Amino acid sequence: MAWSRTMPRFALKIEYDGAPFNGWQRQAQGQPSVQAAVEAALAKLEPGPHTIAAAGRTDTGVHGRGQVAHIDLTKPWDPFRLSQALNQHLRPLPVAVLACAQVPDDFHARFSAVERRYLYRILTRRAPPVLDAGQVWHLLTPLNLEAMQMGAAHLVGHHDFTTFRSALCQANSPMKTLDEVTITAHPVPHGTEYHFALRARSFLHNQVRSMVGTLVRVGNGAWAPERVGQALAARDRAACGSVAPPQGLCLTGVRYLDDPFV
Repeated sequence: MAWSRTMPRFALKIEYDGAPFNGWQRQAQGQPSVQAAVEAALAKLEPGPHTIAAAGRTDTGVHGRGQVAHIDLTKPWDPFRLSQALNQHLRPLPVAVLACAQVPDDFHARFSAVERRYLYRILTRRAPPVLDAGQVWHLLTPLNLEAMQMGAAHLVGHHDFTTFRSALCQANSPMKTLDEVTITAHPVPHGTEYHFALRARSFLHNQVRSMVGTLVRVGNGAWAPERVGQALAARDRAACGSVAPPQGLCLTGVRYLDDPFV
C-alpha cells in the first residue's frame, strides 16, 4: 500500500441516528444528509469543500453504527485529535465519529470493503416502543420464528435478486451473494424482539428491507416459507412482499482485509 506525503488520507468510523436525515448521501436539493453534516464539520477544520466517500449509502431513516468513510486532508492530523475535533463540530446532530485512523492512498471506504453487515430489529408487543422509538419496526403480534428461518434459507447464496431490488437501484447487475441471514428471537418485557442479521460483500438498493418485509409475511402466516424461494426465482419486483420501514435497519459494520481501526 502507498502512503501519501502531501495529502494524508483518513478513515472514519461513524455512528448516526438516521431519523433526521435524508439518508447518507449528500442531496442536490440541500436536504439534510449525514454526508453533508460530516463535510460541514470538516470544513470548519480545513477550508473546503470536502467530499467524503462511504462504504454504504444508507437510505432515509436508516441508522449507522459502523459506517466507514474516508477523506483526504492537507494537514497531518493526529487521528484521535481529528475525531475529537469533528465530534465537537458535529454537535448537536446525532452523528459521532467513533474512531479515526490514517490509511494508505489506495484505501477506499467503498471499494476496499469485503463485507457489509446489517441488523434489522422488529419489536412485537401491544404497547408502542418508547426507549427504542425510531430504532425498531413495531408490530403488535408475535411472528413464527421457525417459518421465517425456513424462508430465509432460500435467500442465502449467489442469486439474481431482481425481486428484492428497488426500481431506483443503480447497480449494474442484480447478481449478489448473500452470505448470511440469521434470525433470532429475544424476550423483552411484555413482548419479543426479533433480530435479522445479514452479511454480504454488497447489497442492492432496498434489498435488506425488501427481504425482511417478505420474511415478515412468512412470520405472520400470510406466506408459506417456500414462497420466498418462488418469489426469488420470479426475478420480478411485483413478486416481493412489502418493504420493511427504514427505522429498524442499521449498518452495523464494514470489514476490510486490513482493518484500519485495529
